Amino acid sequence: MNTQKQNSMVRGLTLLATALMIAAYFSPIWWVSLTAPNYPQDVFPDGIRIHFHFNGVFNGCTSAGAGTRLGRETMQADMGEDTERYNPILDKDKDVNKDARGLDCVHEMNTINHYVGMYPIDTGSPVELRLSKFIFAFLAVMMLAFVSTVRKRQLAVLGAGFSAVTIWMVTDQIVMGQLDVFAEHYYHEASTFFNQPDVLMRWTANLKFATKAAMAGLGVAMLAVMLGVWKIRNFSLLMMLVPAMLPIFFVLDYAGWLWFFGHNLHPWGAFTVKPFMPTVFGEGKVAQFSTYSYPYYGYALLMGSSVASILALLIRRKQMREQG
Repeated sequence: MNTQKQNSMVRGLTLLATALMIAAYFSPIWWVSLTAPNYPQDVFPDGIRIHFHFNGVFNGCTSAGAGTRLGRETMQADMGEDTERYNPILDKDKDVNKDARGLDCVHEMNTINHYVGMYPIDTGSPVELRLSKFIFAFLAVMMLAFVSTVRKRQLAVLGAGFSAVTIWMVTDQIVMGQLDVFAEHYYHEASTFFNQPDVLMRWTANLKFATKAAMAGLGVAMLAVMLGVWKIRNFSLLMMLVPAMLPIFFVLDYAGWLWFFGHNLHPWGAFTVKPFMPTVFGEGKVAQFSTYSYPYYGYALLMGSSVASILALLIRRKQMREQG
């Protein structure tokens, strides 16, 4: 295979991998559903279902949601007077019936989780979710730089791309105050778990510090990539290897946060549940609820991006060996 054909294949595979990765960012990666007798299948055909994206957790219910009050009232009847302690998460001022407007299953699952003393969903992976768009931009810049076989062009693409990502990140999170906006949201969500202002203020301060530290870490990673490409000939292969590992990174981060949620239960949960590892893949059982956790079509896009990245990397590696 001649060099021109190899370059064309690398270019095509890299652009395909980049497009699939970007599409995956805007797609649901994983879905989780809970079913229980008090949530009848005719009203909740998919159970209480949520979709995990790289930038948040979203409603996955397709039901009209007219039965949500039925589910909660049945649960409250089972729990008796204990439910009075959970009014903050039930949010009585919120229209829980919703009628034909649809059911917010993220809120509903938070309600269910609250009964076993589990943190609200939005408090999980707060740093990763806030910075995910910048991390994806960082990976996309590396992939585009990988297309070129000339080191100076690679460095030019990296320099321009990384500068743009850095400016975007600082402007969005610091100048425009998006970090402060999310910190307020985080405080509100955590306050539904328990109302201890001093602890919540400390958590919020830690969140801001961790996010800023992660931003600085991403900046250091950009400099390290440029330095590596400049000084080490084969370092450019890492610019495709790292994006190819995204499916693994996601599962590890997802499993880690599930472990955190399952092993940090508040003792006032109406259901007494021992610390447990929530189901990462497959079916499980927690109290009266059956749980289901599986990858969704966004994960297939991510796997497609990974395969294309690895093929491009192998062709470029063979090309570099042939050139001595």
